[in-house]
Amino acid sequence: MSFKAGFIGLIGQPNAGKSSLMNYLIDQKTSIVTPKPQTTRRRILGIQTEPDAQIIFVDAPGLIKAEEGLNSFLEKEAHDVMKESDALLAVLNVDEHKVEDLEKVINLVKSSGKPWKAVITKTDLGEKVHRIMIIKGLVEAQGAQCLQVSILKDGKEGRAEINSALKGLLPEAPGPLYEADQYTTENVRELVAEMIRETCFHHLNHELPYNIAIQIREFKEDEKPCPKIYADVIVGKTSHKVMVIGEKAQMIKKISQDSRKQVEELMGQKVFLELNVVVKENWFENNYLMKELKYVIAQNK
Repeated sequence: MSFKAGFIGLIGQPNAGKSSLMNYLIDQKTSIVTPKPQTTRRRILGIQTEPDAQIIFVDAPGLIKAEEGLNSFLEKEAHDVMKESDALLAVLNVDEHKVEDLEKVINLVKSSGKPWKAVITKTDLGEKVHRIMIIKGLVEAQGAQCLQVSILKDGKEGRAEINSALKGLLPEAPGPLYEADQYTTENVRELVAEMIRETCFHHLNHELPYNIAIQIREFKEDEKPCPKIYADVIVGKTSHKVMVIGEKAQMIKKISQDSRKQVEELMGQKVFLELNVVVKENWFENNYLMKELKYVIAQNK
């Protein structure tokens, strides 16, 4: 029996549901999910291993145009994922405001020259159901197969159907590229930082979460009686620090409590988590600070 293995880049508009889709397809939580668009900041790998294939999904930031700062990094990440993947999956959400934006995704994926398919997400949105056939028509007009999924309703049958269809896009390989029981390349420290950032997105309003980064200062995994984690919530303005802390420190307390619950579920044990709010003025426009926070932008020579 031949074996297939390779990388499939998930490409779509901000808030297309790429992170939710990847978590669903590997049946594990690796990417953070929030109702706000453009939550994903860097590529995250999710690995699904089966007897005859290993599919490595690459969750990319949503497609945007930007020339500087953090948004420039996000744009480069998305395009690098397209360039470096073996195949692509166009993620097309039925609640996208403009059909032209979905057409951009389809055209971009097709023009890559890579093997590709498309998947329509959020198909459980009843008032948008008429859009499914429209989007399917756009994809099939470009000669590609169009899948569809409701992550909330389809369960393991939907997962198996999509993964089975995607195997055909992958190149043959002598065996898995990663260990069979591995579901991501993220380490625990990185997953914890993303969980804290996800909690900030859920609790903070408007544009504030986009100006937040998380840096793990200390991670004492072998500490007794439980691991101790010290993290900085980095904001870009002094006024933002006040908002993140909240009146009588209620907001940062809420973020800390909810983050700790997620981390404990990840690690399977009680943990001590301490969050400290730190101001690094306009960090999202400072290449040195972005590099320190692992948002690295290659400089033009």
